[in-house]
Amino acid sequence: MATQIENEQEVSLMTGSSAPNKGSEGPEKDSPQKARGQWANKAEYLLAVVGHIVGLGNVWRFPYLCYKNGGGVFFVPYLLFLVLGGIPLFLLETSMGQYTSLGGVMAWRNFCPLFGGVGYATQVLILHGTVYYITVLVWALLYMVNSFYWPLPWSHCNNTWNTENCFQFEALNFTANATVLPENATSSITEFWERGVLQLSSRMEDLSPVNWRLALCLLAIWVMCYFCVWKGVKSTGKVVYFTATFPFVTLLVLLIRGVTLPGAGGGIMYYLRPDYIRLADPQVWMDAGTQIFFSYGISMGSLTALGSYNRFNNDCLKDCFTLCILNSGTSIMAGFAVFAILGFMAQEQGIDISEVAQSGPGLAFIVFPRAISMMPFPQFWGVCFFLMIILLGLDSQFVALESLMTSLMDLYPTVIRKGYRRELLLLLLSVVSFLLGLIMITPGGLYVFQIYDHYSYSGPGLLLLSIFQTISVGWMYGSDRYCDVLQSMIGYRPWPIFKLCWSYLTPAFCIGSFVFSLVRWSPVTLAKGLVAPGWAIALGWLLCLSTVSTLPLWATYALLTTPGSLRQRICRLRNGPFTPSPENKHLAFELQPPAPIGEAKVTSGSEVSGNAEGLACAGSGIDLVPNKSTWSWERS
Repeated sequence: MATQIENEQEVSLMTGSSAPNKGSEGPEKDSPQKARGQWANKAEYLLAVVGHIVGLGNVWRFPYLCYKNGGGVFFVPYLLFLVLGGIPLFLLETSMGQYTSLGGVMAWRNFCPLFGGVGYATQVLILHGTVYYITVLVWALLYMVNSFYWPLPWSHCNNTWNTENCFQFEALNFTANATVLPENATSSITEFWERGVLQLSSRMEDLSPVNWRLALCLLAIWVMCYFCVWKGVKSTGKVVYFTATFPFVTLLVLLIRGVTLPGAGGGIMYYLRPDYIRLADPQVWMDAGTQIFFSYGISMGSLTALGSYNRFNNDCLKDCFTLCILNSGTSIMAGFAVFAILGFMAQEQGIDISEVAQSGPGLAFIVFPRAISMMPFPQFWGVCFFLMIILLGLDSQFVALESLMTSLMDLYPTVIRKGYRRELLLLLLSVVSFLLGLIMITPGGLYVFQIYDHYSYSGPGLLLLSIFQTISVGWMYGSDRYCDVLQSMIGYRPWPIFKLCWSYLTPAFCIGSFVFSLVRWSPVTLAKGLVAPGWAIALGWLLCLSTVSTLPLWATYALLTTPGSLRQRICRLRNGPFTPSPENKHLAFELQPPAPIGEAKVTSGSEVSGNAEGLACAGSGIDLVPNKSTWSWERS
């Protein structure tokens, strides 16, 4: 007769304290625990995801990476990463949340307990983002406030921060062939950005004093973020109706204005014509890969959290293609707008387009204000454009915060889903992130921002997390089984290319890009041509390690706290109770995946049973038998 061995530590490894068996069904009438929540309709979900993925990565980051990496050549690795990495991982994360009705941490712990550290890594990445990403919104808010002045402060050289080298485009004498510029001249737009907004230092070590104007903007942005998220998915779903749609209208207006400027054709040709020699530069491939993962929100846990509020039978594969096409299409459209204006500025100054402006995070804050200053009623368009930037960033920011809060509530539902504890925890997180963000608005803050951008929120850590995600699906859980999971939700199997990507193509492509970048590594060049000092590079790698270190730490903890031999522990932790949430089990039990590697009987309080591949290891004599209150191991 089999002997049953109960182990509470194993309970926490796979289910944590979230107990989705109880919490996701909704609280009883006399229970103080709040329900988890769900999207009111599909439109709310789609707009929330659009608001998250269509953001600053499209309008701000994509154009400056194209400019930095030689224009059209950037499309080659970008499109390869889109097909081989972006779409498969986007589908993986959204469908995992939809199937389990759990956030980023608990979904991974229930899906593959040995790789549960992936879930924690995504939340650490979000914590980094709350400090780094919001800085762009702070700049945009200050620009928007200055857009109410007449004339626009970046359109002339009569401000207190302007130097004797400042020049106005309109005041110069242009000829057909060239423009006569003063020696060491800087445009009024560049001086407004570097001296008026950033008060930029030439040294990275200058991390004081705090710019009080930017500090007030940072406080205002965090207040907006807090009240957009504080009531959970219900408030988030309503806000995105406006924040996800308004930016497209403004971007379309800027695109039309950009392509009608003289010289715009030269900028667009630079944007579309590839320089294939640049493909030998590993940084081009690293930037393309991280841009896909950054703009799609991959490996950040947000997509899993958003998908977890979906109904079980939602067609997530169809949504995946729709959202991915929209996201990349927005990036390409924003590129046309930026490079059209760059072409105009190059003709205006009589220089090559590659020399118009310094490539970096401030490119959009130099190019777009130039176009705005040439429009009729520039104050109106300035307010609209920078409001668009703020809304794009706010969407992504409060979705990231919602993802973090979802994971915490799934981990500790009985603690957080009571009273106003959720709101108080969110307030604490906002205050701490605000205080840490003050370092980004000092004279050397832009350099720290670029270190975060290169190493933390969109650097090698994203590639490594993507590698481990595909390994856990393709080699631990099984890509065939995951296709069965998708079929149980959407009613048909996805194309075979997805299995190929999860098992081979995506991890191989990401590993190749990562190794290529290490072999051809060179120090990071920051704004104003400053080469990052050694301590800054060490800080960058420390930020990267703080994210990926959760994987080995969690795997070690899981192996040490699981009974049995090493082989038995790996078998037990290889696959978790990856089953639909209780309210959805009646929809899916007939389509549970088969078990070619041994068989395990799965039963629960709701009388659901079936076979589950990976829950048992052939020849180990171990079967996993869950019940309603606890997880237990049976040895035959």
